Amino acid sequence: MGSIKSFIKNTCLYYRILSIRRSFQKSKVAKQSLEEQKIAVASMFKSKIGRDLDWNNLQTYTEKMQWEKLYDKNPLKVTLSDKYLVRNWVASKIGDEYLIPLLGKWDSTKDLDFEKLPNQFVLKTNCGSGDVIIIRDKSKLSKHDKKVIKAKLDYYLKCDFGATSYELHYSLIKPCIIAEKFIDSSEKDLPDYKFLCFDGKAYFCWVDKGRYSNHSRHVYDTEWNFQKWNQMYEIRDIGIPKPQNFDVMLKIATKLSEGFPHVRVDLYNIEGKIYFGEMTFTNGSGFDLIHPYEADLYLGSLWHIGICD
Repeated sequence: MGSIKSFIKNTCLYYRILSIRRSFQKSKVAKQSLEEQKIAVASMFKSKIGRDLDWNNLQTYTEKMQWEKLYDKNPLKVTLSDKYLVRNWVASKIGDEYLIPLLGKWDSTKDLDFEKLPNQFVLKTNCGSGDVIIIRDKSKLSKHDKKVIKAKLDYYLKCDFGATSYELHYSLIKPCIIAEKFIDSSEKDLPDYKFLCFDGKAYFCWVDKGRYSNHSRHVYDTEWNFQKWNQMYEIRDIGIPKPQNFDVMLKIATKLSEGFPHVRVDLYNIEGKIYFGEMTFTNGSGFDLIHPYEADLYLGSLWHIGICD
């Protein structure tokens, strides 16, 4: 029992320390001028991608993503990046039948009552990344498990992801916790279909498989031809079958991406039943290497951005 309590204490302390570190970064970014932010972003780009960033000659997708983070101030990006608020907007665009059923919403972990949730559900914050907690069997959760879950959620509530990689629109989201219905599939982890859209048109769909076990990524065009490029992952064709109702998925991605120079629209498809996942305006923060370089350049040619000051 002593070792369990020690583990819980150390885990909670770990998340508190992370929160403090993130708070320092948020304060630092808030005090920076635009020129200082540009210098910091260029330094991060060089470290992550390995190339210098010329703000006056942005050509590739990853380069233009840096412009997006600092210059595009469209307030709708804040709403649509908020995993809670985006639901109403999506419902107004394509109907609420494409939304994963919402089980609850809380502003604090103190209000989170596990007893009122079903045996299977998914927890996450509306403002985080990689913070999804999947509960497949609530009956197996101990009191200590619940403490760790709440400590993790507390961290994500206090963590400003916008300040970490200068995705500044995330900093404007009011944090909360949401619980959604657990959507089961025949696979261990739910495949994630991510559509890269430019000016209201979907050009590519990549499939993330094994997200929480053996993550892989496979890119296809809208005719479901395998593409020999990738973002971060190995280029590998494993013959993923074209999902049922793929034409409907394309229509949804098109509808939701209308009016935006670029956005990534994420969808799920369970034997033809389509669900909305999220919308992402700063895919990978532009710090995920796209290979080969020619693919990064081609994606950049599809993205029509403004001009830097």
